[in-house]
Amino acid sequence: QVQLVESGGGLVQPGGSLRLSCAASGSIFRIYAMGWYRQAPGKQRELVADITSDGNTNYADSVKGRFTISRDNAKNTVYLQMNSLKPEDTAVYYCNSDLSTYSGSYSEYWGQGTQVTVSS
Repeated sequence: QVQLVESGGGLVQPGGSLRLSCAASGSIFRIYAMGWYRQAPGKQRELVADITSDGNTNYADSVKGRFTISRDNAKNTVYLQMNSLKPEDTAVYYCNSDLSTYSGSYSEYWGQGTQVTVSS
C-alpha cells in the first residue's frame, strides 16, 4: 500500500508565501517523477510543476519565477515553495508520483489534496 500525504496548505494574503510538502510512504521500490497539480473550482486539474528523479524540473508558465519545486529522495518527499502568491493561485493542490513497488507494480499515485486560498 502506497500513500502520498500532503501538508502546508492554508490561507495567505496576496504576495505571501506557502510551502507545500508531500511525503510518499509504503512499499516503495523506486520513485520516478513527482509533481504538483492544482484544481480550482469549475476548472480542470492542471500541472503546476514536476521534477524527475535526476532533479530536472518543469513549470507551468503561470507559476514560473514564483514557485520552486524540489525533492528529497532520501525522505521520498517533494516540496513546492510558492512565493508572490496571487488570488488566481487559489485551488486544491494535489501531489502526484510515478513509482514502482516491491511487488513489481508501476503506477501513478495521488495525494488527497490540500487547499490553498489566496485572499485579503
